[in-house]
Amino acid sequence: MTELPYPDSDAAHRAFAAHVNKGKVETFAALGLDLVIGRREGSRFWHAYDERSWINCHCNGGVFNLGHRHPAVVEALKRAVDELDIGNHHLVSPWRAKLAERLAATTGGLLSGAIFGAAGAEANDVAIKLARAQTGRDGVVSLVGGYHGHTGLAVAAGEPEYREPFRASRPEFVQVPFDDLAAMDAVVDDTTACVLLEPIPATLGMPLPSPDYLTGVARICRERGALLVLDEVQTGLGRTGTMWCWQQEGIEPDLMSVGKGLSFGVYPLSACLARPEMMAVFDEHPFSHISTAGGAELGCAVALAGLDLIEAPGFLERVKEVGERFAEAFVRCRFELRRRGMFMGLKFPGAGEAMTASKELLDRGVFAVWANHDDSVLQFLPPLTITDAEIDEVVGAVTGAFAE
Repeated sequence: MTELPYPDSDAAHRAFAAHVNKGKVETFAALGLDLVIGRREGSRFWHAYDERSWINCHCNGGVFNLGHRHPAVVEALKRAVDELDIGNHHLVSPWRAKLAERLAATTGGLLSGAIFGAAGAEANDVAIKLARAQTGRDGVVSLVGGYHGHTGLAVAAGEPEYREPFRASRPEFVQVPFDDLAAMDAVVDDTTACVLLEPIPATLGMPLPSPDYLTGVARICRERGALLVLDEVQTGLGRTGTMWCWQQEGIEPDLMSVGKGLSFGVYPLSACLARPEMMAVFDEHPFSHISTAGGAELGCAVALAGLDLIEAPGFLERVKEVGERFAEAFVRCRFELRRRGMFMGLKFPGAGEAMTASKELLDRGVFAVWANHDDSVLQFLPPLTITDAEIDEVVGAVTGAFAE
Protein backbone atom coordinates (compact mmCIF):
# COMPACT_ATOMS: atom_id res chain seq x y z
CA MET A 1 0.00 0.00 0.00
CA THR A 2 1.09 3.59 -0.62
CA GLU A 3 2.89 4.99 2.42
CA LEU A 4 0.52 6.87 4.69
CA PRO A 5 1.24 10.60 5.07
CA TYR A 6 0.61 10.65 8.85
CA PRO A 7 1.96 8.27 11.52
CA ASP A 8 -1.36 7.47 13.20
CA SER A 9 -5.11 8.05 13.13
CA ASP A 10 -5.02 10.92 15.61
CA ALA A 11 -2.52 12.83 13.51
CA ALA A 12 -4.61 12.30 10.40
CA HIS A 13 -7.73 13.55 12.18
CA ARG A 14 -5.90 16.64 13.50
CA ALA A 15 -4.60 17.54 10.06
CA PHE A 16 -8.00 17.01 8.45
CA ALA A 17 -9.64 19.21 11.08
CA ALA A 18 -7.04 21.93 10.68
CA HIS A 19 -6.99 22.07 6.89
CA VAL A 20 -10.07 20.39 5.40
CA ASN A 21 -13.22 20.25 7.57
CA LYS A 22 -13.21 20.57 11.36
CA GLY A 23 -16.98 20.07 11.59
CA LYS A 24 -16.81 16.63 9.99
CA VAL A 25 -14.14 15.46 12.42
CA GLU A 26 -16.13 16.69 15.42
CA THR A 27 -19.36 15.11 14.13
CA PHE A 28 -17.78 11.71 13.57
CA ALA A 29 -16.09 11.85 16.97
CA ALA A 30 -19.43 12.60 18.67
CA LEU A 31 -20.98 9.59 16.91
CA GLY A 32 -18.11 7.30 17.81
CA LEU A 33 -17.27 6.71 14.15
CA ASP A 34 -13.50 6.22 14.20
CA LEU A 35 -12.95 5.58 10.53
CA VAL A 36 -10.03 6.46 8.28
CA ILE A 37 -10.22 4.69 4.94
CA GLY A 38 -7.06 2.92 3.86
CA ARG A 39 -6.65 -0.10 1.60
CA ARG A 40 -9.72 -1.00 -0.42
CA GLU A 41 -10.60 -3.85 -2.76
CA GLY A 42 -13.85 -5.35 -4.03
CA SER A 43 -16.69 -4.99 -1.53
CA ARG A 44 -14.38 -4.21 1.37
CA PHE A 45 -12.18 -1.44 2.71
CA TRP A 46 -9.76 -1.37 5.65
CA HIS A 47 -8.94 1.15 8.35
CA ALA A 48 -5.77 3.00 7.39
CA TYR A 49 -4.10 2.51 10.79
CA ASP A 50 -5.26 -0.87 12.07
CA GLU A 51 -6.59 -4.21 10.82
CA ARG A 52 -10.32 -3.48 10.97
CA SER A 53 -12.29 -3.81 7.74
CA TRP A 54 -15.85 -3.28 6.56
CA ILE A 55 -18.05 -4.39 3.70
CA ASN A 56 -19.11 -1.20 2.00
CA CYS A 57 -22.93 -1.02 2.02
CA HIS A 58 -23.01 2.69 1.36
CA CYS A 59 -20.83 2.81 -1.77
CA ASN A 60 -20.83 6.61 -1.65
CA GLY A 61 -24.24 6.78 -3.27
CA GLY A 62 -23.29 4.47 -6.13
CA VAL A 63 -19.69 5.51 -6.82
CA PHE A 64 -18.61 1.98 -5.95
CA ASN A 65 -21.42 0.09 -7.68
CA LEU A 66 -18.79 -2.34 -8.97
CA GLY A 67 -16.94 -2.37 -5.67
CA HIS A 68 -13.56 -0.82 -5.03
CA ARG A 69 -10.98 -0.98 -7.79
CA HIS A 70 -12.70 -3.54 -10.01
CA PRO A 71 -9.86 -5.30 -11.89
CA ALA A 72 -11.33 -4.68 -15.35
CA VAL A 73 -11.86 -1.00 -14.61
CA VAL A 74 -8.39 -0.54 -13.12
CA GLU A 75 -6.85 -2.31 -16.09
CA ALA A 76 -8.71 -0.01 -18.49
CA LEU A 77 -7.31 3.02 -16.66
CA LYS A 78 -3.78 1.59 -16.71
CA ARG A 79 -3.98 0.97 -20.45
CA ALA A 80 -5.41 4.42 -21.09
CA VAL A 81 -2.81 6.28 -19.05
CA ASP A 82 -0.08 4.81 -21.24
CA GLU A 83 -1.46 6.80 -24.20
CA LEU A 84 -4.04 9.35 -23.01
CA ASP A 85 -4.50 12.21 -20.57
CA ILE A 86 -7.65 14.24 -19.87
CA GLY A 87 -7.68 15.49 -23.46
CA ASN A 88 -8.57 18.93 -24.79
CA HIS A 89 -12.17 19.96 -24.31
CA HIS A 90 -12.02 22.24 -27.37
CA LEU A 91 -11.30 19.40 -29.81
CA VAL A 92 -13.15 16.45 -31.29
CA SER A 93 -12.52 13.35 -29.17
CA PRO A 94 -13.33 9.80 -30.34
CA TRP A 95 -13.32 8.69 -26.69
CA ARG A 96 -16.02 11.17 -25.73
CA ALA A 97 -17.95 10.35 -28.87
CA LYS A 98 -17.86 6.62 -28.18
CA LEU A 99 -18.98 7.00 -24.57
CA ALA A 100 -21.80 9.34 -25.64
CA GLU A 101 -22.88 6.80 -28.24
CA ARG A 102 -22.88 3.99 -25.68
CA LEU A 103 -24.85 6.04 -23.15
CA ALA A 104 -27.39 7.01 -25.81
CA ALA A 105 -27.87 3.33 -26.63
CA THR A 106 -28.74 2.58 -22.98
CA THR A 107 -31.76 4.89 -23.40
CA GLY A 108 -32.84 3.28 -26.65
CA GLY A 109 -31.66 6.38 -28.49
CA LEU A 110 -34.14 8.62 -26.64
CA LEU A 111 -31.42 10.74 -25.04
CA SER A 112 -28.94 10.87 -27.88
CA GLY A 113 -26.87 13.86 -26.75
CA ALA A 114 -24.31 13.94 -23.95
CA ILE A 115 -22.64 16.89 -22.24
CA PHE A 116 -19.86 15.68 -19.98
CA GLY A 117 -18.76 16.99 -16.61
CA ALA A 118 -16.78 15.84 -13.62
CA ALA A 119 -19.55 15.53 -11.00
CA GLY A 120 -23.31 15.01 -10.76
CA ALA A 121 -23.93 18.61 -9.69
CA GLU A 122 -22.33 19.80 -12.91
CA ALA A 123 -24.62 17.52 -14.90
CA ASN A 124 -27.64 18.99 -13.10
CA ASP A 125 -26.41 22.52 -13.77
CA VAL A 126 -26.22 21.71 -17.49
CA ALA A 127 -29.69 20.11 -17.47
CA ILE A 128 -31.23 23.26 -15.99
CA LYS A 129 -29.38 25.43 -18.50
CA LEU A 130 -30.58 23.34 -21.43
CA ALA A 131 -34.15 23.35 -20.12
CA ARG A 132 -34.07 27.13 -19.93
CA ALA A 133 -32.55 27.45 -23.39
CA GLN A 134 -35.17 25.13 -24.88
CA THR A 135 -38.24 26.63 -23.20
CA GLY A 136 -37.26 30.28 -22.83
CA ARG A 137 -38.45 30.05 -19.22
CA ASP A 138 -36.65 30.40 -15.88
CA GLY A 139 -38.69 28.45 -13.31
CA VAL A 140 -37.41 25.23 -11.74
CA VAL A 141 -39.50 22.92 -9.55
CA SER A 142 -37.75 20.37 -7.33
CA LEU A 143 -38.63 18.27 -4.28
CA VAL A 144 -38.37 19.03 -0.60
CA GLY A 145 -35.58 16.85 0.73
CA GLY A 146 -34.19 16.13 -2.72
CA TYR A 147 -30.52 16.44 -3.50
CA HIS A 148 -28.83 17.58 -6.72
CA GLY A 149 -25.38 18.76 -5.64
CA HIS A 150 -23.73 21.84 -4.21
CA THR A 151 -22.81 23.99 -7.21
CA GLY A 152 -24.40 26.81 -9.20
CA LEU A 153 -27.96 26.14 -10.25
CA ALA A 154 -27.97 22.65 -8.73
CA VAL A 155 -27.63 23.94 -5.17
CA ALA A 156 -30.53 26.34 -5.73
CA ALA A 157 -32.73 23.30 -6.39
CA GLY A 158 -31.70 21.70 -3.08
CA GLU A 159 -32.36 22.22 0.60
CA PRO A 160 -31.97 25.58 2.40
CA GLU A 161 -29.15 24.20 4.58
CA TYR A 162 -26.97 23.87 1.47
CA ARG A 163 -27.85 27.15 -0.26
CA GLU A 164 -28.68 29.75 2.39
CA PRO A 165 -25.21 29.92 4.03
CA PHE A 166 -23.89 30.94 0.60
CA ARG A 167 -26.77 33.23 -0.42
CA ALA A 168 -27.58 30.86 -3.28
CA SER A 169 -31.37 30.80 -2.94
CA ARG A 170 -33.21 32.01 -6.05
CA PRO A 171 -36.87 33.12 -6.23
CA GLU A 172 -37.59 31.22 -9.46
CA PHE A 173 -36.74 27.89 -7.76
CA VAL A 174 -39.67 26.22 -5.95
CA GLN A 175 -39.82 23.01 -3.91
CA VAL A 176 -42.83 20.75 -3.36
CA PRO A 177 -43.26 17.57 -1.28
CA PHE A 178 -42.37 14.21 -2.81
CA ASP A 179 -45.22 12.00 -4.05
CA ASP A 180 -47.73 14.86 -3.92
CA LEU A 181 -49.22 15.32 -7.37
CA ALA A 182 -51.62 18.03 -6.20
CA ALA A 183 -48.71 20.14 -4.96
CA MET A 184 -46.86 19.62 -8.24
CA ASP A 185 -49.96 20.50 -10.25
CA ALA A 186 -50.34 23.73 -8.27
CA VAL A 187 -46.89 25.14 -9.07
CA VAL A 188 -45.99 24.02 -12.61
CA ASP A 189 -47.14 26.77 -14.98
CA ASP A 190 -46.12 28.70 -18.09
CA THR A 191 -43.04 30.09 -16.30
CA THR A 192 -41.66 26.63 -15.45
CA ALA A 193 -38.66 25.52 -17.49
CA CYS A 194 -38.37 22.11 -15.86
CA VAL A 195 -39.22 19.78 -13.04
CA LEU A 196 -36.05 18.26 -11.58
CA LEU A 197 -36.36 15.20 -9.36
CA GLU A 198 -34.83 11.87 -8.39
CA PRO A 199 -37.09 8.90 -9.20
CA ILE A 200 -36.39 7.71 -5.64
CA PRO A 201 -34.93 10.50 -3.48
CA ALA A 202 -31.94 8.98 -1.71
CA THR A 203 -31.19 11.74 0.78
CA LEU A 204 -34.88 11.87 1.73
CA GLY A 205 -34.68 8.25 2.85
CA MET A 206 -35.48 6.30 -0.32
CA PRO A 207 -39.28 6.68 -0.22
CA LEU A 208 -40.79 4.81 -3.16
CA PRO A 209 -43.13 6.75 -5.44
CA SER A 210 -46.79 5.80 -5.69
CA PRO A 211 -47.57 3.88 -8.89
CA ASP A 212 -49.07 6.94 -10.63
CA TYR A 213 -46.73 9.63 -9.28
CA LEU A 214 -43.96 9.81 -11.87
CA THR A 215 -46.38 9.29 -14.77
CA GLY A 216 -48.48 12.09 -13.30
CA VAL A 217 -45.50 14.43 -13.06
CA ALA A 218 -44.59 13.62 -16.67
CA ARG A 219 -48.17 14.38 -17.75
CA ILE A 220 -48.19 17.73 -15.93
CA CYS A 221 -44.90 18.70 -17.58
CA ARG A 222 -46.21 17.74 -21.01
CA GLU A 223 -49.45 19.69 -20.55
CA ARG A 224 -47.69 22.86 -19.32
CA GLY A 225 -44.75 22.80 -21.75
CA ALA A 226 -42.18 22.18 -19.00
CA LEU A 227 -39.38 19.64 -19.37
CA LEU A 228 -38.88 16.59 -17.16
CA VAL A 229 -35.35 16.26 -15.81
CA LEU A 230 -34.53 13.05 -13.95
CA ASP A 231 -31.55 12.94 -11.61
CA GLU A 232 -30.32 9.34 -11.84
CA VAL A 233 -26.98 10.03 -10.21
CA GLN A 234 -27.75 7.46 -7.51
CA THR A 235 -30.51 5.30 -9.02
CA GLY A 236 -28.86 4.78 -12.39
CA LEU A 237 -26.39 2.36 -13.96
CA GLY A 238 -28.14 -0.83 -12.87
CA ARG A 239 -28.64 -0.03 -9.18
CA THR A 240 -32.44 -0.56 -9.30
CA GLY A 241 -32.30 -3.65 -11.52
CA THR A 242 -32.59 -1.85 -14.86
CA MET A 243 -29.99 0.41 -16.42
CA TRP A 244 -32.10 3.45 -15.49
CA CYS A 245 -34.85 3.60 -12.89
CA TRP A 246 -37.23 5.45 -15.25
CA GLN A 247 -37.30 2.39 -17.51
CA GLN A 248 -39.49 0.71 -14.86
CA GLU A 249 -41.92 3.63 -14.61
CA GLY A 250 -43.46 4.00 -18.06
CA ILE A 251 -42.05 7.51 -18.54
CA GLU A 252 -39.46 9.13 -20.78
CA PRO A 253 -37.41 12.09 -19.51
CA ASP A 254 -36.32 15.04 -21.62
CA LEU A 255 -33.01 15.28 -19.79
CA MET A 256 -31.16 13.02 -17.34
CA SER A 257 -28.16 13.58 -15.10
CA VAL A 258 -25.65 10.78 -14.51
CA GLY A 259 -22.71 10.84 -12.12
CA LYS A 260 -21.15 9.01 -9.16
CA GLY A 261 -21.28 5.49 -10.63
CA LEU A 262 -20.12 6.69 -14.05
CA SER A 263 -16.69 7.15 -12.45
CA PHE A 264 -16.73 3.43 -11.58
CA GLY A 265 -14.83 4.45 -8.48
CA VAL A 266 -11.56 5.42 -10.17
CA TYR A 267 -11.98 8.52 -12.39
CA PRO A 268 -14.47 11.40 -11.84
CA LEU A 269 -17.00 11.67 -14.65
CA SER A 270 -20.60 12.78 -15.13
CA ALA A 271 -22.97 13.43 -18.00
CA CYS A 272 -26.16 15.22 -18.81
CA LEU A 273 -28.04 13.13 -21.38
CA ALA A 274 -30.51 15.01 -23.57
CA ARG A 275 -33.04 14.58 -26.34
CA PRO A 276 -31.66 15.73 -29.69
CA GLU A 277 -33.75 18.90 -29.80
CA MET A 278 -32.17 20.03 -26.51
CA MET A 279 -28.74 19.92 -28.13
CA ALA A 280 -29.69 22.41 -30.86
CA VAL A 281 -28.43 25.34 -28.76
CA PHE A 282 -24.88 24.12 -29.44
CA ASP A 283 -25.42 24.31 -33.20
CA GLU A 284 -25.42 28.09 -33.01
CA HIS A 285 -23.34 28.44 -29.84
CA PRO A 286 -20.90 25.49 -29.85
CA PHE A 287 -18.70 26.89 -27.07
CA SER A 288 -21.48 28.19 -24.82
CA HIS A 289 -20.84 25.43 -22.29
CA ILE A 290 -17.46 23.84 -21.68
CA SER A 291 -15.86 21.81 -18.89
CA THR A 292 -12.09 21.55 -18.88
CA ALA A 293 -12.01 18.20 -17.08
CA GLY A 294 -15.48 17.07 -18.11
CA GLY A 295 -15.41 13.90 -20.14
CA ALA A 296 -11.68 13.43 -19.52
CA GLU A 297 -10.49 10.82 -22.01
CA LEU A 298 -9.02 8.71 -19.20
CA GLY A 299 -12.45 8.73 -17.57
CA CYS A 300 -14.15 7.80 -20.83
CA ALA A 301 -11.92 4.72 -21.15
CA VAL A 302 -12.86 3.74 -17.59
CA ALA A 303 -16.58 4.31 -18.17
CA LEU A 304 -16.60 2.23 -21.35
CA ALA A 305 -15.04 -0.68 -19.46
CA GLY A 306 -17.58 -0.28 -16.66
CA LEU A 307 -20.50 -0.26 -19.08
CA ASP A 308 -19.18 -3.48 -20.58
CA LEU A 309 -19.53 -5.09 -17.15
CA ILE A 310 -23.04 -3.80 -16.43
CA GLU A 311 -24.30 -4.76 -19.89
CA ALA A 312 -22.79 -8.24 -19.74
CA PRO A 313 -25.38 -11.05 -19.96
CA GLY A 314 -26.87 -11.86 -16.58
CA PHE A 315 -25.54 -8.83 -14.68
CA LEU A 316 -28.85 -7.03 -14.15
CA GLU A 317 -30.64 -10.33 -13.49
CA ARG A 318 -28.12 -10.94 -10.70
CA VAL A 319 -28.87 -7.47 -9.25
CA LYS A 320 -32.58 -8.32 -9.09
CA GLU A 321 -31.85 -11.74 -7.58
CA VAL A 322 -29.57 -10.34 -4.87
CA GLY A 323 -32.09 -7.63 -4.03
CA GLU A 324 -34.75 -10.29 -3.51
CA ARG A 325 -32.33 -12.28 -1.38
CA PHE A 326 -31.75 -9.32 0.93
CA ALA A 327 -35.49 -8.68 1.14
CA GLU A 328 -36.19 -12.27 2.16
CA ALA A 329 -33.45 -12.21 4.78
CA PHE A 330 -34.57 -8.90 6.31
CA VAL A 331 -38.23 -9.83 6.69
CA ARG A 332 -37.93 -10.39 10.47
CA CYS A 333 -35.95 -7.25 11.20
CA ARG A 334 -37.38 -4.32 13.12
CA PHE A 335 -37.25 -1.94 10.19
CA GLU A 336 -39.33 -1.30 7.09
CA LEU A 337 -37.39 -2.17 3.93
CA ARG A 338 -37.71 0.34 1.09
CA ARG A 339 -36.29 -1.31 -1.99
CA ARG A 340 -36.01 -1.21 -5.75
CA GLY A 341 -33.44 -3.74 -6.93
CA MET A 342 -30.38 -3.14 -4.75
CA PHE A 343 -31.32 0.48 -4.00
CA MET A 344 -32.42 0.03 -0.39
CA GLY A 345 -33.37 2.03 2.66
CA LEU A 346 -33.84 0.56 6.14
CA LYS A 347 -36.55 2.65 7.83
CA PHE A 348 -36.44 2.48 11.64
CA PRO A 349 -39.35 3.44 13.91
CA GLY A 350 -37.86 6.54 15.53
CA ALA A 351 -36.01 9.68 14.58
CA GLY A 352 -32.24 9.32 14.83
CA GLU A 353 -32.34 5.53 15.02
CA ALA A 354 -30.53 5.11 11.72
CA MET A 355 -27.56 7.00 13.16
CA THR A 356 -27.39 4.51 16.01
CA ALA A 357 -27.87 1.67 13.54
CA SER A 358 -24.91 2.90 11.51
CA LYS A 359 -22.66 2.59 14.56
CA GLU A 360 -24.03 -0.86 15.44
CA LEU A 361 -23.27 -2.14 11.95
CA LEU A 362 -19.85 -0.51 11.91
CA ASP A 363 -18.99 -2.53 15.01
CA ARG A 364 -20.11 -5.66 13.13
CA GLY A 365 -18.02 -5.00 10.01
CA VAL A 366 -20.61 -3.34 7.76
CA PHE A 367 -20.46 0.29 6.66
CA ALA A 368 -23.75 2.10 5.95
CA VAL A 369 -24.82 5.73 6.41
CA TRP A 370 -28.13 7.32 7.37
CA ALA A 371 -30.13 9.53 5.00
CA ASN A 372 -29.28 13.15 5.66
CA HIS A 373 -32.85 14.41 5.43
CA ASP A 374 -34.42 11.49 7.32
CA ASP A 375 -32.20 10.11 10.05
CA SER A 376 -34.65 7.29 10.73
CA VAL A 377 -33.53 5.70 7.43
CA LEU A 378 -30.26 3.91 6.84
CA GLN A 379 -29.12 4.06 3.22
CA PHE A 380 -28.15 0.52 2.21
CA LEU A 381 -26.34 0.12 -1.10
CA PRO A 382 -24.09 -2.95 -1.25
CA PRO A 383 -21.86 -3.27 -4.32
CA LEU A 384 -23.72 -4.78 -7.25
CA THR A 385 -20.82 -7.23 -7.49
CA ILE A 386 -21.14 -8.51 -3.91
CA THR A 387 -20.39 -12.23 -3.63
CA ASP A 388 -22.62 -14.88 -2.07
CA ALA A 389 -20.25 -15.25 0.88
CA GLU A 390 -20.28 -11.48 1.45
CA ILE A 391 -24.08 -11.43 1.26
CA ASP A 392 -24.18 -14.00 4.04
CA GLU A 393 -21.78 -11.89 6.08
CA VAL A 394 -23.86 -8.76 5.64
CA VAL A 395 -27.13 -10.56 6.34
CA GLY A 396 -25.63 -12.03 9.50
CA ALA A 397 -24.54 -8.59 10.71
CA VAL A 398 -27.88 -6.91 9.95
CA THR A 399 -30.13 -9.64 11.32
CA GLY A 400 -27.87 -10.06 14.35
CA ALA A 401 -28.25 -6.38 15.14
CA PHE A 402 -31.87 -5.73 14.20
CA ALA A 403 -33.91 -8.94 14.22
CA GLU A 404 -37.03 -8.59 16.34
